[in-house]
Amino acid sequence: MKWLKLAIKNVLRNRRRALVTVLITAVGVSAILIGGGFANFTYVSLKEMAARSSGHLIVAHKNYFDKEENTPMEFGLEEYRALAKTLKSDSDVRYAIPRIDFSGLISNGEKSTIFMGSGVDAKYEFKVKGPFLVIESGNVLSKREKEDDPRVMLGTDLAKSLNAKVNDSLTLMSTTVDGGLNAIDVTVQGIFSTGTPEVDKRSIIVNINTAQSLLVTNKVSSIALHLRDTETTFNKYDEFSAQYPELSWETWLDQAFFYTGVKNLYNRIFGLLGLIIAMMVFFSIYNTVNMSVVERTREIGTLRAIGTYASEITRNFILEGLVIGVIGAVTGITIAALTSLGLSLADIQMPPPPGQTNGYPLIIDIPANLYLIAVAMSLFICILAAWLSSYKAAKKPIVGALSHV
Repeated sequence: MKWLKLAIKNVLRNRRRALVTVLITAVGVSAILIGGGFANFTYVSLKEMAARSSGHLIVAHKNYFDKEENTPMEFGLEEYRALAKTLKSDSDVRYAIPRIDFSGLISNGEKSTIFMGSGVDAKYEFKVKGPFLVIESGNVLSKREKEDDPRVMLGTDLAKSLNAKVNDSLTLMSTTVDGGLNAIDVTVQGIFSTGTPEVDKRSIIVNINTAQSLLVTNKVSSIALHLRDTETTFNKYDEFSAQYPELSWETWLDQAFFYTGVKNLYNRIFGLLGLIIAMMVFFSIYNTVNMSVVERTREIGTLRAIGTYASEITRNFILEGLVIGVIGAVTGITIAALTSLGLSLADIQMPPPPGQTNGYPLIIDIPANLYLIAVAMSLFICILAAWLSSYKAAKKPIVGALSHV
């Protein structure tokens, strides 16, 4: 304890220099926390968007993910209702939602364009989409849709291309499972936006019965499993793939190409920034302790002359660096926490990222482990810098230290 008190008094010898060093350390810690919190919020949001879009787990025919279909639904799932019911009975599964992926032409009578369609179970599909599907006008599909009045939802850009509005009539045309051509008249139920123009330009959503009627099939493309906890995804993947080896399984991560790309990019960017900040803090602490060592060289010689061990002198300088590191880390954590809280209350909107049309809130979500990592890194850097700057001086010959000017 007496060594710690001595270290604190030594730090306070030059308050201005100590204050500058503490501030640099605090800024470094807060910058790492704020940058990491922003990246973490982005990761969590993209993970949630990917999981809600595709499902945490996707089960399909054994060839569905690896081979191209020669005809629609060639690798579709039969008896999917029984399979979905069985999977849904698992306590970790919230929803088991069958889906059909199909394509064709959509026409307003004057103009036709290509669409990429999704046949969904309206009872559950829009519950899991949540905020990642924005309804621009109209409503989502109804689970009570009449067979003689099929409905469709259009992406915003596709609706503009066809000059279609809610309650307008359109025609869907597609190839059936037998290779023939089939068409069905539909009414526009709603217009939606995913935030991605390329998707909104081609995307439509219909009830699964409508898609089956158009394709003349009783199959579905896949079943999306939405789990109660995303963290159980890979455990359930191992469990289900072993239980149903005749089927093919993928996780949300296998289909989350945007998430993977953004995470790899951010890891490199924030990793480099973190390294630069760590070097800045290191040299700041090193310079501060080194200046203190130079100023106190004769003091070090005196302490050595009266029997103080070199290791004790080095330890005292390390404690001084530790004091600066602790104060700087606590200050940095406080700055980061207040910044995070302030931004969440300010409701600042970021501009849309490349390839997107919707902005997103600027939120700093700092995980607890990042606080521990930032503090540990700060203290390690402070201790290392103090040791490097003091070790050589502590080993200096006593006569040379006493005669230092």
